[in-house]
Amino acid sequence: MADTRRVVLDVLKPHDPPLLRFTDGIAEAESVTGATGTLVELDEDVQNVSVTVEGKNLDFQAVEAAIEDLGGTVHSVDQVASGDHVVERRRTPQDR
Repeated sequence: MADTRRVVLDVLKPHDPPLLRFTDGIAEAESVTGATGTLVELDEDVQNVSVTVEGKNLDFQAVEAAIEDLGGTVHSVDQVASGDHVVERRRTPQDR
């Protein structure tokens, strides 16, 4: 099986911990070499966040456990990159 190198997740999290601490906590999960948290939507009670994690061979269960330990919930897996290297999406003539 190919190594998973990047996963983009749609996550619902409480206001506390703040996004900085939340993303730092995810970055500390086993197999994660980097994490980015982007606020997508703010509501009175929760925040919808896009979380991107990268690593050489990501352990998705460890990432999901870190998110849950920080009070978040994974709503969906929105992108996965696997293989020897990450292939970035390129525009095609069909993209307008």
